[in-house]
Amino acid sequence: MNTRPILDDSAGPVGLSASLNNDNSCFSVALETGFRIFSTKNASLKLARETGAGIGCAEMLGQTKYIALVGGGKSPKFPQNKVIIWNDAKQDVTMTLEFKQPVQRVRLSRSHIVVVLLNSVNIYKWSSPPQKIASYETINNPFGLCSLGSDTLAIPGISAGQVRLVHLKAFLVNLIPAHTAPLMAIELSRDGNILATASESGTLIRVWSVDHCTKICEVRRGLDPATVFSLAISPDNSMLALTSDKSTLHIFDLPGRRNSSSRIRDSPVPSGADPETKLNKWGILSQVPLLPKSFSDTYSFASAHFELGDEPVGWGAATRSPTYAAPIPGVPGGRPTKGLIGWLDNEHLIVLGAGHDARWEKFIIGVAQDGKRVCWREGWKKYLE
Repeated sequence: MNTRPILDDSAGPVGLSASLNNDNSCFSVALETGFRIFSTKNASLKLARETGAGIGCAEMLGQTKYIALVGGGKSPKFPQNKVIIWNDAKQDVTMTLEFKQPVQRVRLSRSHIVVVLLNSVNIYKWSSPPQKIASYETINNPFGLCSLGSDTLAIPGISAGQVRLVHLKAFLVNLIPAHTAPLMAIELSRDGNILATASESGTLIRVWSVDHCTKICEVRRGLDPATVFSLAISPDNSMLALTSDKSTLHIFDLPGRRNSSSRIRDSPVPSGADPETKLNKWGILSQVPLLPKSFSDTYSFASAHFELGDEPVGWGAATRSPTYAAPIPGVPGGRPTKGLIGWLDNEHLIVLGAGHDARWEKFIIGVAQDGKRVCWREGWKKYLE
Protein backbone atom coordinates (compact mmCIF):
# COMPACT_ATOMS: atom_id res chain seq x y z
CA MET A 1 0.00 0.00 0.00
CA ASN A 2 1.30 3.45 -0.89
CA THR A 3 1.48 5.66 2.19
CA ARG A 4 2.90 8.74 0.49
CA PRO A 5 0.69 11.84 0.69
CA ILE A 6 -1.45 12.91 -2.25
CA LEU A 7 -0.14 16.11 -3.79
CA ASP A 8 -3.42 17.18 -5.34
CA ASP A 9 -6.89 15.63 -5.36
CA SER A 10 -8.57 17.98 -7.81
CA ALA A 11 -10.86 16.55 -10.47
CA GLY A 12 -10.69 17.74 -14.04
CA PRO A 13 -11.73 17.22 -17.67
CA VAL A 14 -10.88 14.20 -19.78
CA GLY A 15 -7.35 14.01 -21.16
CA LEU A 16 -7.47 12.39 -24.60
CA SER A 17 -3.73 11.85 -24.86
CA ALA A 18 -0.45 12.83 -23.19
CA SER A 19 3.00 13.21 -24.75
CA LEU A 20 6.50 14.08 -23.55
CA ASN A 21 8.70 16.58 -25.38
CA ASN A 22 12.22 15.78 -26.66
CA ASP A 23 14.10 16.21 -23.37
CA ASN A 24 11.30 15.14 -20.97
CA SER A 25 11.18 18.63 -19.46
CA CYS A 26 7.50 19.12 -20.35
CA PHE A 27 4.47 17.07 -21.24
CA SER A 28 1.49 18.09 -23.33
CA VAL A 29 -2.10 16.95 -22.87
CA ALA A 30 -4.79 17.02 -25.57
CA LEU A 31 -8.38 17.73 -24.49
CA GLU A 32 -11.87 17.89 -25.97
CA THR A 33 -11.57 21.69 -25.72
CA GLY A 34 -7.90 22.45 -26.40
CA PHE A 35 -4.49 21.50 -24.98
CA ARG A 36 -2.25 22.17 -21.98
CA ILE A 37 1.47 22.06 -21.27
CA PHE A 38 2.88 21.00 -17.89
CA SER A 39 6.31 20.75 -16.27
CA THR A 40 7.33 17.13 -15.79
CA LYS A 41 9.26 17.99 -12.61
CA ASN A 42 6.17 18.83 -10.54
CA ALA A 43 3.21 18.77 -12.97
CA SER A 44 2.78 22.53 -12.69
CA LEU A 45 0.77 24.17 -15.48
CA LYS A 46 2.89 26.15 -17.95
CA LEU A 47 0.39 26.83 -20.75
CA ALA A 48 -3.34 26.38 -21.39
CA ARG A 49 -5.04 27.02 -24.70
CA GLU A 50 -8.76 26.70 -25.44
CA THR A 51 -9.63 25.88 -29.03
CA GLY A 52 -13.37 25.36 -28.59
CA ALA A 53 -13.12 21.85 -30.09
CA GLY A 54 -11.20 18.59 -29.70
CA ILE A 55 -7.45 18.04 -30.03
CA GLY A 56 -6.50 14.37 -30.38
CA CYS A 57 -2.79 14.81 -29.80
CA ALA A 58 -0.43 17.70 -29.09
CA GLU A 59 3.33 17.32 -29.58
CA MET A 60 5.67 20.00 -28.24
CA LEU A 61 9.08 20.71 -29.76
CA GLY A 62 11.50 20.91 -26.81
CA GLN A 63 10.66 24.05 -24.86
CA THR A 64 10.03 26.10 -27.99
CA LYS A 65 6.89 27.88 -29.14
CA TYR A 66 6.02 25.19 -31.70
CA ILE A 67 3.34 22.57 -31.02
CA ALA A 68 2.01 20.03 -33.53
CA LEU A 69 -1.76 19.54 -33.26
CA VAL A 70 -4.10 16.92 -34.69
CA GLY A 71 -7.85 17.19 -34.30
CA GLY A 72 -9.62 14.49 -32.32
CA GLY A 73 -12.30 13.52 -29.85
CA LYS A 74 -16.06 13.90 -30.21
CA SER A 75 -15.88 17.23 -32.03
CA PRO A 76 -12.44 17.64 -33.68
CA LYS A 77 -11.01 21.11 -34.15
CA PHE A 78 -9.22 20.02 -37.34
CA PRO A 79 -9.71 17.12 -39.77
CA GLN A 80 -7.80 14.02 -38.67
CA ASN A 81 -5.85 14.01 -41.95
CA LYS A 82 -4.14 17.34 -41.15
CA VAL A 83 -1.19 18.29 -38.95
CA ILE A 84 -1.22 21.86 -37.70
CA ILE A 85 2.10 23.35 -36.56
CA TRP A 86 1.05 26.00 -34.08
CA ASN A 87 3.29 28.95 -33.16
CA ASP A 88 2.13 29.83 -29.67
CA ALA A 89 4.24 32.98 -29.45
CA LYS A 90 2.43 34.45 -32.44
CA GLN A 91 -0.87 32.65 -31.72
CA ASP A 92 -0.94 31.57 -35.34
CA VAL A 93 -0.54 28.55 -37.62
CA THR A 94 3.00 28.27 -38.98
CA MET A 95 2.34 25.43 -41.41
CA THR A 96 -0.20 22.76 -42.31
CA LEU A 97 0.49 19.26 -43.62
CA GLU A 98 -2.39 17.39 -45.27
CA PHE A 99 -2.68 13.68 -46.05
CA LYS A 100 -5.12 11.27 -47.66
CA GLN A 101 -5.41 9.20 -44.46
CA PRO A 102 -5.92 10.03 -40.78
CA VAL A 103 -2.76 10.90 -38.85
CA GLN A 104 -1.81 8.39 -36.16
CA ARG A 105 0.99 10.37 -34.49
CA VAL A 106 3.43 13.26 -34.97
CA ARG A 107 7.02 13.54 -33.72
CA LEU A 108 9.16 16.69 -33.79
CA SER A 109 12.86 17.45 -33.57
CA ARG A 110 14.70 20.67 -34.31
CA SER A 111 15.47 19.43 -37.81
CA HIS A 112 12.60 17.11 -38.74
CA ILE A 113 8.84 16.60 -38.64
CA VAL A 114 7.70 12.97 -38.70
CA VAL A 115 4.08 12.12 -39.46
CA VAL A 116 2.86 8.57 -38.89
CA LEU A 117 -0.07 7.21 -40.92
CA LEU A 118 -1.59 3.74 -40.67
CA ASN A 119 0.68 2.27 -43.37
CA SER A 120 3.44 4.81 -43.86
CA VAL A 121 5.78 7.26 -42.17
CA ASN A 122 6.52 10.62 -43.80
CA ILE A 123 9.61 12.69 -42.96
CA TYR A 124 9.81 16.44 -43.55
CA LYS A 125 12.58 18.95 -43.10
CA TRP A 126 11.81 22.04 -41.04
CA SER A 127 11.48 24.75 -43.67
CA SER A 128 8.93 27.15 -45.04
CA PRO A 129 7.17 25.53 -46.77
CA PRO A 130 8.05 22.13 -45.22
CA GLN A 131 10.12 19.92 -47.51
CA LYS A 132 9.23 16.23 -47.77
CA ILE A 133 12.46 14.26 -47.87
CA ALA A 134 11.37 10.62 -47.39
CA SER A 135 8.43 8.27 -47.01
CA TYR A 136 8.52 4.66 -45.82
CA GLU A 137 5.86 2.00 -46.06
CA THR A 138 5.05 0.17 -42.82
CA ILE A 139 2.90 -2.68 -41.64
CA ASN A 140 -0.43 -1.51 -40.16
CA ASN A 141 0.52 0.81 -37.30
CA PRO A 142 -2.67 1.86 -35.46
CA PHE A 143 -0.74 2.82 -32.31
CA GLY A 144 1.48 5.25 -34.24
CA LEU A 145 4.68 3.58 -33.06
CA CYS A 146 7.62 5.88 -33.73
CA SER A 147 10.70 6.99 -31.80
CA LEU A 148 12.61 10.04 -33.02
CA GLY A 149 16.12 10.93 -31.89
CA SER A 150 18.34 13.76 -33.03
CA ASP A 151 19.91 11.63 -35.80
CA THR A 152 17.89 8.40 -35.84
CA LEU A 153 14.29 7.36 -36.41
CA ALA A 154 12.86 3.99 -35.35
CA ILE A 155 9.60 2.84 -36.96
CA PRO A 156 7.91 -0.48 -37.76
CA GLY A 157 9.02 -2.27 -40.91
CA ILE A 158 6.85 -3.97 -43.50
CA SER A 159 6.51 -7.28 -41.65
CA ALA A 160 5.33 -8.19 -38.15
CA GLY A 161 7.92 -7.53 -35.45
CA GLN A 162 10.36 -5.78 -37.77
CA VAL A 163 11.94 -2.42 -36.89
CA ARG A 164 13.28 -0.03 -39.52
CA LEU A 165 16.09 2.27 -38.37
CA VAL A 166 16.53 5.39 -40.46
CA HIS A 167 19.77 7.34 -40.00
CA LEU A 168 18.55 10.83 -40.79
CA LYS A 169 21.85 12.45 -41.76
CA ALA A 170 22.81 10.00 -44.49
CA PHE A 171 19.36 8.38 -44.85
CA LEU A 172 20.82 4.92 -44.47
CA VAL A 173 18.26 2.28 -43.50
CA ASN A 174 18.75 -0.85 -41.40
CA LEU A 175 16.19 -3.54 -40.58
CA ILE A 176 16.05 -5.41 -37.28
CA PRO A 177 13.91 -8.59 -36.99
CA ALA A 178 13.12 -7.74 -33.38
CA HIS A 179 10.15 -10.06 -32.75
CA THR A 180 7.95 -12.56 -34.54
CA ALA A 181 4.73 -11.00 -33.20
CA PRO A 182 3.60 -7.44 -34.08
CA LEU A 183 5.29 -4.62 -32.20
CA MET A 184 3.63 -2.87 -29.28
CA ALA A 185 6.40 -0.49 -28.16
CA ILE A 186 9.71 0.84 -29.52
CA GLU A 187 11.96 3.42 -27.89
CA LEU A 188 15.39 4.91 -28.59
CA SER A 189 17.75 5.97 -25.82
CA ARG A 190 18.39 9.67 -25.37
CA ASP A 191 21.76 9.46 -27.17
CA GLY A 192 20.28 7.31 -29.95
CA ASN A 193 22.69 4.42 -29.37
CA ILE A 194 20.24 1.88 -27.95
CA LEU A 195 16.79 0.68 -29.02
CA ALA A 196 14.29 -1.19 -26.81
CA THR A 197 11.41 -3.18 -28.32
CA ALA A 198 8.37 -5.11 -27.08
CA SER A 199 5.82 -7.17 -29.00
CA GLU A 200 2.13 -7.78 -28.47
CA SER A 201 2.87 -10.74 -26.19
CA GLY A 202 4.51 -8.36 -23.68
CA THR A 203 6.65 -11.02 -22.04
CA LEU A 204 10.13 -10.45 -23.48
CA ILE A 205 11.72 -7.05 -24.06
CA ARG A 206 14.77 -6.85 -26.28
CA VAL A 207 17.49 -4.19 -26.35
CA TRP A 208 19.51 -3.52 -29.49
CA SER A 209 22.64 -1.68 -30.56
CA VAL A 210 21.64 0.97 -33.12
CA ASP A 211 25.11 1.10 -34.69
CA HIS A 212 25.49 -2.65 -35.17
CA CYS A 213 21.81 -3.76 -35.23
CA THR A 214 22.70 -6.58 -32.84
CA LYS A 215 20.88 -7.67 -29.71
CA ILE A 216 22.46 -6.40 -26.50
CA CYS A 217 20.20 -8.28 -24.13
CA GLU A 218 16.77 -9.73 -23.53
CA VAL A 219 14.78 -9.28 -20.31
CA ARG A 220 11.53 -10.79 -19.13
CA ARG A 221 8.61 -8.76 -17.80
CA GLY A 222 6.71 -11.90 -16.77
CA LEU A 223 5.33 -15.23 -17.91
CA ASP A 224 1.76 -14.22 -18.75
CA PRO A 225 0.94 -11.96 -21.74
CA ALA A 226 0.44 -8.24 -21.14
CA THR A 227 0.07 -5.05 -23.16
CA VAL A 228 3.22 -2.97 -22.82
CA PHE A 229 2.30 0.72 -22.60
CA SER A 230 5.72 2.36 -22.61
CA LEU A 231 9.48 1.73 -22.65
CA ALA A 232 12.15 4.21 -21.55
CA ILE A 233 15.93 4.00 -21.18
CA SER A 234 17.63 6.02 -18.43
CA PRO A 235 19.79 9.00 -19.49
CA ASP A 236 23.04 7.10 -18.80
CA ASN A 237 21.76 3.95 -20.60
CA SER A 238 22.15 1.83 -17.45
CA MET A 239 18.47 1.01 -16.85
CA LEU A 240 15.28 0.23 -18.74
CA ALA A 241 11.81 1.10 -17.43
CA LEU A 242 8.59 -0.55 -18.57
CA THR A 243 4.88 -0.19 -17.84
CA SER A 244 2.03 -2.51 -18.81
CA ASP A 245 -1.68 -3.07 -18.33
CA LYS A 246 -0.79 -5.09 -15.23
CA SER A 247 -0.51 -1.65 -13.56
CA THR A 248 3.14 -2.36 -12.72
CA LEU A 249 6.29 -0.33 -13.39
CA HIS A 250 9.37 -2.55 -13.84
CA ILE A 251 13.02 -1.43 -13.72
CA PHE A 252 15.75 -3.54 -15.35
CA ASP A 253 19.53 -3.28 -15.40
CA LEU A 254 21.15 -3.15 -18.83
CA PRO A 255 24.30 -5.28 -19.12
CA GLY A 256 27.67 -3.75 -19.82
CA ARG A 257 26.63 -0.48 -18.18
CA ARG A 258 27.98 1.07 -15.01
CA ASN A 259 26.23 -0.49 -12.00
CA SER A 260 23.53 1.98 -11.09
CA SER A 261 23.58 1.02 -7.40
CA SER A 262 27.06 2.58 -7.10
CA ARG A 263 25.73 6.06 -7.85
CA ILE A 264 22.19 5.96 -6.45
CA ARG A 265 22.18 7.58 -3.04
CA ASP A 266 20.93 5.83 0.07
CA SER A 267 17.30 6.82 0.47
CA PRO A 268 14.69 6.52 3.22
CA VAL A 269 12.49 3.74 1.86
CA PRO A 270 8.81 4.01 2.79
CA SER A 271 6.93 1.17 4.35
CA GLY A 272 5.38 -1.07 1.72
CA ALA A 273 7.94 -0.41 -1.02
CA ASP A 274 8.55 -3.48 -3.15
CA PRO A 275 11.93 -5.07 -2.34
CA GLU A 276 14.53 -5.68 -5.01
CA THR A 277 13.82 -8.66 -7.24
CA LYS A 278 16.85 -10.84 -7.90
CA LEU A 279 18.07 -10.66 -11.45
CA ASN A 280 16.96 -14.25 -11.70
CA LYS A 281 13.87 -14.82 -9.58
CA TRP A 282 14.13 -18.62 -9.66
CA GLY A 283 17.45 -18.80 -7.82
CA ILE A 284 19.16 -22.18 -8.09
CA LEU A 285 16.46 -23.45 -10.48
CA SER A 286 17.91 -21.17 -13.14
CA GLN A 287 20.98 -23.42 -13.24
CA VAL A 288 19.09 -26.68 -13.67
CA PRO A 289 19.46 -28.09 -17.22
CA LEU A 290 16.46 -28.84 -19.44
CA LEU A 291 14.10 -26.49 -17.61
CA PRO A 292 12.22 -23.94 -19.78
CA LYS A 293 14.18 -20.84 -20.81
CA SER A 294 11.99 -18.63 -18.59
CA PHE A 295 13.79 -20.08 -15.54
CA SER A 296 17.11 -18.59 -16.69
CA ASP A 297 15.80 -15.25 -17.99
CA THR A 298 16.65 -11.88 -16.45
CA TYR A 299 13.85 -10.18 -14.52
CA SER A 300 13.45 -6.64 -13.17
CA PHE A 301 15.48 -5.67 -10.11
CA ALA A 302 12.65 -3.49 -8.77
CA SER A 303 8.99 -2.80 -9.42
CA ALA A 304 6.19 -0.50 -8.23
CA HIS A 305 2.46 -0.05 -8.75
CA PHE A 306 1.15 2.84 -10.85
CA GLU A 307 -2.47 3.94 -11.33
CA LEU A 308 -4.35 3.09 -14.50
CA GLY A 309 -7.26 5.34 -13.52
CA ASP A 310 -10.92 4.75 -12.86
CA GLU A 311 -12.18 4.34 -16.43
CA PRO A 312 -11.84 1.04 -18.37
CA VAL A 313 -8.47 0.87 -20.07
CA GLY A 314 -9.76 -0.97 -23.15
CA TRP A 315 -6.38 -2.39 -24.16
CA GLY A 316 -7.63 -5.99 -24.20
CA ALA A 317 -6.83 -8.74 -26.66
CA ALA A 318 -8.98 -7.15 -29.39
CA THR A 319 -6.71 -4.10 -29.50
CA ARG A 320 -3.64 -6.24 -30.18
CA SER A 321 -4.62 -6.88 -33.76
CA PRO A 322 -2.48 -4.87 -36.22
CA THR A 323 -5.68 -4.06 -38.12
CA TYR A 324 -7.38 -2.57 -35.06
CA ALA A 325 -9.28 0.66 -35.87
CA ALA A 326 -8.96 3.43 -33.29
CA PRO A 327 -12.33 4.13 -31.63
CA ILE A 328 -11.40 7.68 -30.49
CA PRO A 329 -10.68 9.77 -33.60
CA GLY A 330 -7.30 11.50 -33.69
CA VAL A 331 -5.98 9.87 -30.50
CA PRO A 332 -2.81 7.73 -30.88
CA GLY A 333 -3.85 4.12 -30.36
CA GLY A 334 -7.48 5.14 -30.04
CA ARG A 335 -7.41 5.11 -26.22
CA PRO A 336 -6.34 7.66 -23.59
CA THR A 337 -2.61 7.44 -22.88
CA LYS A 338 -1.67 5.19 -19.97
CA GLY A 339 1.66 4.43 -18.32
CA LEU A 340 3.80 6.86 -20.34
CA ILE A 341 7.31 6.84 -18.82
CA GLY A 342 9.75 9.75 -18.66
CA TRP A 343 13.14 9.76 -16.92
CA LEU A 344 13.88 13.05 -15.15
CA ASP A 345 17.40 11.87 -14.32
CA ASN A 346 19.05 8.56 -13.44
CA GLU A 347 17.20 8.31 -10.10
CA HIS A 348 13.77 9.81 -10.77
CA LEU A 349 11.11 9.05 -13.32
CA ILE A 350 7.48 9.91 -13.92
CA VAL A 351 4.52 7.91 -15.19
CA LEU A 352 1.74 9.79 -16.99
CA GLY A 353 -1.83 8.82 -17.70
CA ALA A 354 -4.70 10.55 -19.50
CA GLY A 355 -8.43 9.80 -19.41
CA HIS A 356 -11.02 10.71 -16.78
CA ASP A 357 -8.46 10.17 -14.02
CA ALA A 358 -5.45 11.90 -15.59
CA ARG A 359 -2.46 11.48 -13.29
CA TRP A 360 1.19 12.40 -12.90
CA GLU A 361 3.17 10.06 -10.65
CA LYS A 362 6.79 10.46 -9.55
CA PHE A 363 8.98 7.48 -8.66
CA ILE A 364 12.42 7.18 -7.07
CA ILE A 365 14.99 4.42 -7.39
CA GLY A 366 16.97 4.19 -4.17
CA VAL A 367 19.00 1.86 -1.98
CA ALA A 368 17.52 0.46 1.21
CA GLN A 369 19.49 -0.07 4.41
CA ASP A 370 20.07 -3.70 3.50
CA GLY A 371 21.75 -2.59 0.27
CA LYS A 372 18.94 -3.68 -2.03
CA ARG A 373 17.63 -1.31 -4.66
CA VAL A 374 13.94 -0.46 -4.59
CA CYS A 375 11.51 1.71 -6.52
CA TRP A 376 8.69 3.59 -4.82
CA ARG A 377 6.22 6.34 -5.58
CA GLU A 378 7.23 9.65 -4.01
CA GLY A 379 4.04 11.54 -4.86
CA TRP A 380 1.24 11.96 -7.34
CA LYS A 381 -1.10 14.56 -8.70
CA LYS A 382 -4.32 14.82 -10.72
CA TYR A 383 -2.94 17.47 -13.00
CA LEU A 384 -6.13 18.59 -14.79
CA GLU A 385 -8.30 21.14 -13.03
